[in-house]
Amino acid sequence: MKFCLANNIAVNYSIRGADKNRHIVFINSLGTDLRIWDDVVSDLSRDYRCLCYDKRGHGLSGGEEEAYSIDLLTEDLSRLLDAVSWKDDIILVGLSVGGLIAQNFAYHHPEKVAGLVLMDTAAKIGDDKSWNERIAIIRERGIPAVGKNIMTRWLTHDFKQKRPDAYACYRNMLERTSSKAYCATCFALRDSDLTSQTAQLKVPTLAIVGENDLSTPPQLVKQTADLIANADYQTIAACGHLPCIEQPELTIKALRSFISEKLHG
Repeated sequence: MKFCLANNIAVNYSIRGADKNRHIVFINSLGTDLRIWDDVVSDLSRDYRCLCYDKRGHGLSGGEEEAYSIDLLTEDLSRLLDAVSWKDDIILVGLSVGGLIAQNFAYHHPEKVAGLVLMDTAAKIGDDKSWNERIAIIRERGIPAVGKNIMTRWLTHDFKQKRPDAYACYRNMLERTSSKAYCATCFALRDSDLTSQTAQLKVPTLAIVGENDLSTPPQLVKQTADLIANADYQTIAACGHLPCIEQPELTIKALRSFISEKLHG
């Protein structure tokens, strides 16, 4: 583990891979921490320099305001990159809300981004009603009140049957997330519509989605991919919202193909 101060919070992050290698940043989803990338980074760090970090209020990182914004979460990333002296030629891999952060960063800092991987995400996720309902339940009863439902979106029934140990531990990851930080991130998701911004992106982009994703279904992810000129789109078989956990081998294959073919890496 590594720690730094960025945008007035303590940030927990990890870096793996040789300094000389190309840089990839992994941005995790709501209710998870940097450990969701372990299998993917174990492979990719052989050839690339990989940075993972806990978003504001998640994992070991600080910051528990009542509400976040995508701009705030994007500034956290920007300051973290400054702290580790990553200035350009960066590949961003963003999952769910991490994908919104990646889109927003690429829009505001196009000179720093070499490639964009949008994983199980969209330019606009959900609506006011659904986010307000989730926030109200969690504020009243805590994340465990919605944990079972969220897990059915994260991971398929087959994964639960085959890997009950992993399924239980990922549920612990979710339910042990700070309720205040979780709700603060929900506000950022609720209030973000990056459609017009994302439509202006020109960076090489790959959109990936689990074929059984119930949180950001394939059709929604495809609609976002269609906003971006020449973006590639790919479904990952037999998984839900978290391909990096459920199908790491297929996820690695997709990322390696994109980097080597589109980014000449």
